[in-house]
Amino acid sequence: MAEVETCSVGLWVGVGARHESAKINGVAHLLEHMVFKGTGRRSARAIAEEIEAVGGHLNAYTGRETTAFYAKVLADDAPLALDIVADMLLHPRLDAGELERERQVVLQEIGQAVDTPDDIIFDDFQSAAYPNQGLGRPVLGTPETVSSLSADDLRGYLTGSYAADSSVLVASGRIEHDRLHRLAEELFGDLPACTAARAEPARYLGGEHRQVRDLEQAHLLIGFDSVGMQDPDYYAVSALSTLLGGGMSSRLFQEVREERGLVYSIYSFLSAASDSGLFGVYAGTGAGEAQEVLDTVCQELERAAQDITPEEVERTRAQLKAAILMSRERTGARAEQLAGHLQIFGRSIPVSEIVAELDALDAARLRRCAATMLGGKPTLALLGPVDGLTSYDSFAARFGGAATAAQ
Repeated sequence: MAEVETCSVGLWVGVGARHESAKINGVAHLLEHMVFKGTGRRSARAIAEEIEAVGGHLNAYTGRETTAFYAKVLADDAPLALDIVADMLLHPRLDAGELERERQVVLQEIGQAVDTPDDIIFDDFQSAAYPNQGLGRPVLGTPETVSSLSADDLRGYLTGSYAADSSVLVASGRIEHDRLHRLAEELFGDLPACTAARAEPARYLGGEHRQVRDLEQAHLLIGFDSVGMQDPDYYAVSALSTLLGGGMSSRLFQEVREERGLVYSIYSFLSAASDSGLFGVYAGTGAGEAQEVLDTVCQELERAAQDITPEEVERTRAQLKAAILMSRERTGARAEQLAGHLQIFGRSIPVSEIVAELDALDAARLRRCAATMLGGKPTLALLGPVDGLTSYDSFAARFGGAATAAQ
C-alpha cells in the first residue's frame, strides 16, 4: 500500500480455545497475556516503552481458532515491531511471580465479562450449541481452570502449539514482500517447524442455556447450525445475516425496533469457523416485551425462507461490497484478512473473487439457505428476567419443517 506511511505487522498462530482440553481451558488466553510480561531481553515495561517510543501500537487477542500478536507502526519501524513480537513469542520468561499477578488480571477480566450480560450470553450460546467440546468452551477459561494453571502448563502449551506450520506472518502497508521475507528468516528462524496441536471436529448439538438473573433487561440469543468459511454457501449466509439484521434497513431492525419499538439493540450475525458456523440473532429488551420479541424474531426468520426479494438482495450485496472495499483502506484490516485467508484456504483470495461470489447471489439461494438452516435444531440462550418465557421445547417446535417450504 504505497500510498500510506504506516505498516501493520504480526504473527497469527492457528491455535486457540478450541485446541484446549477442559482441564487447561483458558491457557491460550493466559499465555497471550503472559508473553507481554517480559522476555530474556526485555522487561514488560521495556516492551511497552520501545513500541510507544516510535509512536506504535502493540496488541494481541485470543479466539477460538487463532491467537494473534500484531503491531501498527510507521513503515520504517516495521523491523522493530517484528523483533518485539518475535522476542515475546520465542523467548518469554513466563516468570512464576508475574504469572500470579497476571492471573488476577485475567480473573478480573472473567468477572467483568460475567457482569456484562450482552457479552457473557455469547459464551452461554456457544456452550449450548457445542456442549462438552473445545468449540463450546469460553475463550477466557473459567475461574477454576485459570486459577489452576501453572507456568509449566503455559510452557507446555507454548512448545506444543506454537509452530511454523500453524502460523502466518503478515504485513500490510508500506512494506515490500522481499523485506518481510528477510525479516522472517532473521527473526522467526527458531520457531519450531511442526506442532501437534489438533482440534476435534465440530459437533453441533443445539439446545438451551437459560439463566434467570435480576437485570433491567432480558437478553435473548436465537441461533442455528450454519456454515463454515470453506462452505460454498458462506457468502450466501453472510448476505442473509446482513439482510435480516445487519443495518438500519434490515428486516429485524425495521420490524422489531422501528415498527414495534421493542428494543434498542437487535442484530444478526454469522460466526464462522474453519469447518462450522453459528447463525444467530441477539436482542436486548424489557422483561415485559421479551416474549413478543422472541415471537417476532421467529416470525421474521420464518418469513426469510419464503419472501426474500431481488431488491433486498441487491441492497445487501451493495452493503457487503462496500464493507469489503472500505476495509481495504486500513492496513490492520488487510493484515487480518490476509492472515485468515492463508490459514483457512492456504492462499490470499483476490477481492475480485469475493465480489464475483457476491454477484452470483440471488433471492432463491438466500431463501434456500434460510429454509435449510431453520430445518435444524435451534439453540436458545436467555439471560435476565426470562423465567416466564416459552419453554425450549415449544420454541424448537416452531422449526424443523421450514426446509421443505422454500421454493
